[in-house]
Amino acid sequence: MKDGYELLDSGDGRKLERFGAYTLARPCSQALWRPSLGEAEWRRADASFDREDGNRWHGRGNLPKEWTMETAGVRLRLSGTDFGHLGVFPEQRAQWRWIGERVSGAVRNGRRPSVLNLFAYSGGSTMAAALGGAEVCHLDAAKGMVEWARANAALNGLGDAPIRWIVDDARKFMQREVRRGRRYDAVILDPPTFGRGAAGQMYKIERDLQDTLELAKSLLSDSPLFFLFSSHTPGLSCAVAENILRQHFPDDNVETGEMMLEGRIVSCPSGVYARWAREAV
Repeated sequence: MKDGYELLDSGDGRKLERFGAYTLARPCSQALWRPSLGEAEWRRADASFDREDGNRWHGRGNLPKEWTMETAGVRLRLSGTDFGHLGVFPEQRAQWRWIGERVSGAVRNGRRPSVLNLFAYSGGSTMAAALGGAEVCHLDAAKGMVEWARANAALNGLGDAPIRWIVDDARKFMQREVRRGRRYDAVILDPPTFGRGAAGQMYKIERDLQDTLELAKSLLSDSPLFFLFSSHTPGLSCAVAENILRQHFPDDNVETGEMMLEGRIVSCPSGVYARWAREAV
């Protein structure tokens, strides 16, 4: 089955992407090279988004209010937001596959793992874990995003799956989980560079990341499966992510890399990941 996402081209600070039946041109700050396709190909996009004079869409009327696509085995509801986002970060697809492999491997060995997904957005990682057979706690500070993720769960036949849907500040929630003695077999987190919690709490990654990781690690069970950290923060390199995670997992099972939008012509970096796993699948 053809994947619903495709990076068609990138360059001059833009990327040309296909999301299901629709092609979009959007900003991409790391695409410092020249595009491979001609401008005529780019003009065929159904819609475009830029930040040159504030955030604005061009041709948004060519897009439906909502549509769906499937990528990496996950079905997702898409919709153009005022910030140019669509409800999916396709550079996370490799992580979804990795999550699914580790969860399904545990299930094959007779264990149903519990997974905590923090800063969980529209739930791609939640879907990957739940489809693999895990029990999942999905947390985001934005009520609208949690509702979006629940809609995605229904699209994937997971409406009755064991998923807890939490709207809360990540730090406060984790502190309560520590006090309650609840533990998880795996933790996934993709904290924002800057954000606000459900009650307006401010989050700054350069100030709060270490505390976040320490709390998250303290919630791992006595026999954890994995810990996955990713980030889109500019300047946070693979080496930085590795150094941070190795302080918490000093064995040899930490691996890092760039999250990539893999294109038919050229691939485009879009953030970094660092992950620890107890053992290979």
